[in-house]
Amino acid sequence: MKNLKAKLKLPAFLEDGRLRWIIGIMAVLAVIDVIVASFIQLWLALALLLFLLGLIGATLAALARITANTNQYISNLSYRIKRGEQEALIKMPVGILIYNEQLEIEWANPYLQQYFGDEDFLGQPLSAIDAELAQLVTSNQDSSAKTTITWGGHQFDMTIQKSIGVVYLMDITPYAKIEQEAADRRVAIGQVFLDNYDEITQTMDDQAITNLNSYVTNTMSDWAADFGMFVKRVASDRFIMIGYLKSLREVEEDKFKILDRIREETSKQNFPLTLSIGIAYGENNLSHLAAVSQSNLDLALGRGGDQVVVREKGEQARFYGGRTNPMEKRTRVRARMISQALQELFKQTDKIFVVGHKRPDMDAIGAGLGIRRIAQMNGKDCYVVVDPANLHSDVERLMTAVGKDPEIANAVVTPEAALSQATDKSLLVLVDHSKASITAAPDLYEKLAARTVIIDHHRRGEEFPENPMLVYIEPYASSTCELLTEMFEYQPTGVPGLNKLEATAMLAGITVDTKNFAMRTGTRTFDAASYLRSNGADGLLTQNLLKENIDSYIQKNHLIDTIEMIAPSMALCTGEPDRAYDPVIAAQAADTLLTLNGITASFVITRRADNMVGISARSLGSVNVQRLMEKLGGGGHLSNAATQIRGKSVAQVRTMLARAIEDEAVNN
Repeated sequence: MKNLKAKLKLPAFLEDGRLRWIIGIMAVLAVIDVIVASFIQLWLALALLLFLLGLIGATLAALARITANTNQYISNLSYRIKRGEQEALIKMPVGILIYNEQLEIEWANPYLQQYFGDEDFLGQPLSAIDAELAQLVTSNQDSSAKTTITWGGHQFDMTIQKSIGVVYLMDITPYAKIEQEAADRRVAIGQVFLDNYDEITQTMDDQAITNLNSYVTNTMSDWAADFGMFVKRVASDRFIMIGYLKSLREVEEDKFKILDRIREETSKQNFPLTLSIGIAYGENNLSHLAAVSQSNLDLALGRGGDQVVVREKGEQARFYGGRTNPMEKRTRVRARMISQALQELFKQTDKIFVVGHKRPDMDAIGAGLGIRRIAQMNGKDCYVVVDPANLHSDVERLMTAVGKDPEIANAVVTPEAALSQATDKSLLVLVDHSKASITAAPDLYEKLAARTVIIDHHRRGEEFPENPMLVYIEPYASSTCELLTEMFEYQPTGVPGLNKLEATAMLAGITVDTKNFAMRTGTRTFDAASYLRSNGADGLLTQNLLKENIDSYIQKNHLIDTIEMIAPSMALCTGEPDRAYDPVIAAQAADTLLTLNGITASFVITRRADNMVGISARSLGSVNVQRLMEKLGGGGHLSNAATQIRGKSVAQVRTMLARAIEDEAVNN
């Protein structure tokens, strides 16, 4: 029976069980029809039987023919598909590389072979054939996502299937070139400002001014033409600059040497002129682009001028230049204008709160007392916000003296008390800092962020209040107290001015920031000190306030004992990793290092009480420590800067500092 079944082969279309059931049911119905017809007429049954047999035969023949044609079509289609797959694998413009676990080449399609040349590579390690491609495959094979790579002067979209050892490479070089050309032709707008043009030309005759203008204009035009940019002088001290992004990249590679060229050439004529440039790109709206370039110029000026700020929309700013100390302004026009603007703001407020930075020094406290007196002279209540839990010994001595003066003592409040008293019409004045992250009263700042005034002598950093009502930042000044002292000349007369304690506190602020008038001092610094002395500032009291504690002195000397030269003429002191140091002691140690022969820059790394690692950086001016500290998340002044780093050990921070110094040396 089994042999009979094996010999009987059903047509292919009857191998489907569902079709056999349908045919069986139809056959049964046909038999019933014949039987029924036989009871009616025998000839009718016979005719019906013959018709059904013929129909079944014709149907079977047709189905057999259809099945044969279908099988033939499927066979041809399968062949064409396989042939197409083979042709595509060989001829399609996508490189295919098959490799084994040892990264040896097992096969590559002809399209990819053209990138290897005539070299026989089958069975060879990929690293031996092309080390660059081997490195790219090794570094990207753990990701199945498409990656854009550059290999052999071409750009590819690379996809790797590590499980089967296949690399797919699509050459997108033509499209990348089109994209790069489009990016190169994006517009960049720059604004150029001659920092000290007004001060220099005040003492020059007309012919000298004309010669200076001709030199600057010709030099700027030639420089712009060399890089394919357009520069137009729009005012005596201002240029507008327009160029493509490709030109901007070339200028950045050149490090904006135009700054040094103009400064050096004009210095030879005894009229040292410096430039500040703000450049913006990355946006199609030219109006917005111009506004951002002006903002970048403001940032460059706020950092002291003689530098360039380049920023793409939404990206970090890039700084060039800024290696010279800001020049002292010889006029007090700005001090008068700021004083008048401050008086107008005072008229629009009910209470004024003055806040310094965390762990305030004498400059911050003295400036706070100065603002309070200016507010009093204009008939406004003003409060100096001080956190008593974070004071150094010299400030504590000053606060003890303040406590003996009921008028001033009642105006000194804690951050919590200030927050409860502040209203929507109150004004917040940030002194000796411009970063919200280091303010002594962060909650108060959050409440009055829209009503903020900034008075500072440190170079402006990228972190800055969004919309301050008034900004007075002069990096040339020795201290914030110097800036505020100049404002007293423009206050209402006939009202009580600075008293002895306030004048002494402000003089102490200047003394601290100038290291006893040895650093960052100009003629206006001594003018301010003279004014304070004429208002009763006590030099002896100043020295008593600034005296060091014995413990602090011992700790400072202990830090200095760890001195090492981290770079030529750069000294580094490092505290014990498990010991907390007062930041003021670290700063004093850095100052002391500068008094040693052969040292032009000093750094002190210590762990702080808040478990952060701090760096105090000082310089005599030849090294821009502000740029170094900004690389590590801090900031400050060209010759006086600092940073605090969380989550790192003292040793790790030392390594970070050494790397930053090396990078700065390479870039310069």
